Amino acid sequence: MSSQVLYSSFQLGPTQLKNRVVMAPMTRSRSTGNVPGEMVARYYAQRSEAGLIITEGTAPSPNGLGYARIPGLFNSEHVKAWKGVTDAVHKEGSKIFVQLMHTGRVGHPLNLPAGARVLGPSAVALKGEMYTDAQGPQPHPTPEMMTEADILAAIEEFARSAELALKAGFDGVELHGANGYLIDQFLNAASNTRRDTWGGSVENRVRFAVEVARATAKRIGNERVGMRLSPYGAFNGTIADDATPQLYALLASELKQLGLVYVHIVDHATMGAPAVPVDVKRSIQKEFGGTIILSGGYDAARAEAGLAEKHGELVAFGRPFISNPRLVSKMRSGTPLVPPDMTRLYTPGESGYTDYPVA
Repeated sequence: MSSQVLYSSFQLGPTQLKNRVVMAPMTRSRSTGNVPGEMVARYYAQRSEAGLIITEGTAPSPNGLGYARIPGLFNSEHVKAWKGVTDAVHKEGSKIFVQLMHTGRVGHPLNLPAGARVLGPSAVALKGEMYTDAQGPQPHPTPEMMTEADILAAIEEFARSAELALKAGFDGVELHGANGYLIDQFLNAASNTRRDTWGGSVENRVRFAVEVARATAKRIGNERVGMRLSPYGAFNGTIADDATPQLYALLASELKQLGLVYVHIVDHATMGAPAVPVDVKRSIQKEFGGTIILSGGYDAARAEAGLAEKHGELVAFGRPFISNPRLVSKMRSGTPLVPPDMTRLYTPGESGYTDYPVA
């Protein structure tokens, strides 16, 4: 395999990518009023050397807006705003999927619109605090345990948001089933203590993820739907258990049956989480049988090695894209990368967002 395979084109379902570099989804908290403005469009356009951009986590409903200043995609105002983003990215020759992220129990009423609720599979509070613009850090509240009606409503919210995503010009959607957010909260026994058909056994724990994927794929086409997973993740109170390998193998098999266009596997070992065992990664790859996006502390050399060893077909890069808008050009030429200013990751405004050198 050529040492330049990372920069070769790739056919992702109906979507032709100019290279195999993916800009990973990263919360940036610049959408005032939960609406992505011109500054957000400029941010993504600056980084459109990537073959595929996956947006920051975007809420499919008011209940999913757990963080300050994250965007939504559940009304006409959101569709119009995101259309400005997708047009800017497409003008630069890149493709863009929106990551649909329902924060579930990872939220606070001060960050939510009036009438919205902090929900979770079970009434198990996340330890620690949540930042709010109104009153600074606040303890995580105990979420309301979702009723059957709440669960069915949330599934429909994902599907409806995906429908709006296509109206906004997105090439597809990524369902956020990782990092301790709502889909992952159902997968993980630390946040899901239910004993009905939505919890307990691995078959029941994967059910919400599968039904969200099923409804979304039915609404917009399976070839435009991917899912992000983080086995052995440690963010937001997730804890692996003895059933974790079996659970992810089963989920990957179910997603194969639905024909999803990719599975995005996150390994946060470089950020302090437990490493995802190689056999678990291989099991997901084998059971899914489709396109795999690799993610977790990759540089150009490690990405080329992962592609050469056929561990996946695409490679996602996160923080390097924040401070190196032309990351693809820099990796190809071997130009040293600029480190991101970690103090400005989530602050409002242009600083630490669109003011990194575009060269």
